[in-house]
Amino acid sequence: MTQSAGSIRFILNDRDVTLTSVSPTGTLLDFLRLERRLTGTKEGCAEGDCGACTVLVGRLAGDDLVYESVNACIRFTGSLNATHVVTVEHLAAKDGTLHPVQQAMVDYHGSQCGFCTPGFVMSLYGLWLSKDNPGRADIEKTLQGNLCRCTGYEPIVKAAEAVAHARPDAVFDPIVKARADIAARLKAMRSDKTISLGDESGKLIVPGSVLALAEVLDTYPQATIVAGCTDVGLWVTKQMREINPVIFVNGIEELQSIQETKDGITIGAGVSYSAAFDLISARYPAFGRLLDRLGGEQVRNMGTIGGNVANGSPIGDTPPPLIALGASVTLRSKSGQRTVPLEDYFIEYGRQDRKPGEFVESIFVPNLPDGDLFSVYKISKRRDEDISALCGAFRIALDSDNRVTMARIAFGGMAGTPKRATNVEAVLIGTLWNEETVEAAQAAFEADYQPLTDWRATAAYRMLAAKNLLLRFFLETSGERAELVRFEVTA
Repeated sequence: MTQSAGSIRFILNDRDVTLTSVSPTGTLLDFLRLERRLTGTKEGCAEGDCGACTVLVGRLAGDDLVYESVNACIRFTGSLNATHVVTVEHLAAKDGTLHPVQQAMVDYHGSQCGFCTPGFVMSLYGLWLSKDNPGRADIEKTLQGNLCRCTGYEPIVKAAEAVAHARPDAVFDPIVKARADIAARLKAMRSDKTISLGDESGKLIVPGSVLALAEVLDTYPQATIVAGCTDVGLWVTKQMREINPVIFVNGIEELQSIQETKDGITIGAGVSYSAAFDLISARYPAFGRLLDRLGGEQVRNMGTIGGNVANGSPIGDTPPPLIALGASVTLRSKSGQRTVPLEDYFIEYGRQDRKPGEFVESIFVPNLPDGDLFSVYKISKRRDEDISALCGAFRIALDSDNRVTMARIAFGGMAGTPKRATNVEAVLIGTLWNEETVEAAQAAFEADYQPLTDWRATAAYRMLAAKNLLLRFFLETSGERAELVRFEVTA
């Protein structure tokens, strides 16, 4: 392992911060409010849902300086090395003149009780920095992760539309003015050394490379790996779980890459949903539409596809489409690499095919062959920013006679792991792709899944929804009209 360094270093607004003592599970929200008295950042839900705690975090992506909105309530301070944290207090000019985003919120009455307002301002400021001409869809997507119970949102959207084209002189905006300087300071903070703070009662480790991560895990195979904090953060803030030691991997550049080849794409385990969105949307449009519904913008900026896979949750949204697409996962340890089909990685609830000392390094997603039909459907109580009751991914290939030659169907939320519907697939393969075939295949879901009842949905609802999603996939891919049939759900 490379020589250890002894501090977490980042920029907070315009000042360098060096921390030699950091709790492995201390949140950025608590650091801002309790230690730095920057109280514009609020705690609402403490689970990354309401957006009252939104701040921007800038990071170097290669030589580019990228700013993203994040939830400070579930972002751990130990994950901030070589980043720039921007809070609402940094936006106004030194003479008190409001930033155009702030002024628009005033002019269009976008604030009532005011509790959520700083989070909205920071989300809109992130959009203002990244997109010169956002449309209404861009604005609504940006605000998916911000909740307000006073305004009805329309005044906030109007404020965003009004400020979309406002670009003050560079000397006014705090980031535009200092961008080159900030980038240089962050480059100076980068290091390939492994940061290790604390003792056995509370240890925080930030590896500087993939090789260093493998060595750390060889020493601490029981450690908790944290990439985006969007799930692990709730283990701490809601479940009060003790996790020790903690290894932060979001700064490892090798895990941030997306590689395109003639056979498909390889997604590094540290690639966020936001970073992967454009490429996935271009190659697998239905998968891209799913990513747009995964959490709010802050969650998509923090969360990673690799983390969603590694966690092994039966209601994780990315495994079903990845399994349907035939993805594989590469695992790495100090002794080397191994690659397994993603569907085989999930063994049973809470158990994955990951040996002590191994971590998810990358995910390979094959190209979707020309002519293959593919779609993904997420069923949730809210359309946006909600956990799935179930998520189904469907892929079939047809021959010239309209017979099914290949079928891959996978669901989350229907079993203890993300799981293929092999019995349904067997009914489909070799048959004509028509309504009669679909009706026969629907009955096979009973052999593939025995879903549970919980507060998101009953077992009967999940089973009926899964069957109907197959019918929906048929209707969308065939152009035929089916007779409307009323199904009754029994307990």
